[in-house]
Amino acid sequence: MSAPSTVPAAEYSTTAEYNPKPETTLGRTLRSVAFHTAALALVAVVLYPALWMITSSLKPNSEIIGNPALWSENFSLDNFVTALDGIGGVTTAQFFTNSLILAVGSVIGTVLSASVSAYAFARITFPGRSMFFGMMIATLLLPFHVVIIPQYIIFQQLGLVDTYVPLLIGKFLAADAFFVFLMVQFMRNLPRDLDEAARIDGAGHVRIFGSIMLPLMKPALISSSIFAFIWSWNDFLGPLLYLNTPEKYPLPLALRLFVDQTQSSDYGAMIAMSVLALLPVLAFFLVFQRYIVEGVSTQGLKG
Repeated sequence: MSAPSTVPAAEYSTTAEYNPKPETTLGRTLRSVAFHTAALALVAVVLYPALWMITSSLKPNSEIIGNPALWSENFSLDNFVTALDGIGGVTTAQFFTNSLILAVGSVIGTVLSASVSAYAFARITFPGRSMFFGMMIATLLLPFHVVIIPQYIIFQQLGLVDTYVPLLIGKFLAADAFFVFLMVQFMRNLPRDLDEAARIDGAGHVRIFGSIMLPLMKPALISSSIFAFIWSWNDFLGPLLYLNTPEKYPLPLALRLFVDQTQSSDYGAMIAMSVLALLPVLAFFLVFQRYIVEGVSTQGLKG
């Protein structure tokens, strides 16, 4: 009669080592609850300022300052009515129109000038290209406050103060090196075989740029448009320096009119207008947000 088969002790230990005891249902549940609780707490901290702004826009002025509570028994739309009526003899619609002119002008100027400059740096070989590109990147390290005074003197001598020209001319001259750099990096990842094939067919730089590069640069162009729109819409310092007439004020300056240190300040109307000012930016972002990561990552062509 044959002896019963035995399994070495070492095999038992090896099996036990590579097959740990499965996690219990209770352990998985507790870990999931802890994770979601921490996530909800973090979301609450991040969203609290936005919730406070929305609820404060519905409160009377007496309950806004010094009252951190979100809830009030006196919610109303009076602040929005006051905000929509405007201030200083200027309607809120005019403030929105001014901001829209600056934002749309910034988008158009940035996309046109930055894309042309990026094509020159990425696709055209000319003497001093590396030097000029390095000088352009170096402007990113230059604080804006350093050039405020000389720029203001130049525009004042040209008689352009209290106009939109100082706020828009730089957009049409590719003065924002960030957008040029973004498009250059994206364009460098596009295969040069496309350019060579177009040149064989007789296309010049204008045709290559308009018919080949621009369609492929759609993610980078949309990303640049989003950033240019948001930065222009929220810009406060530029309009504060160059605009003197309330009829030309954009929304950031209009918000300042509701707060007067020498007279009564209508904080409720100011916060209500802040909520209204966020709506165009939020809508613009939600429509085009899927292109941001694709444009910034500069992955080039995808199969």
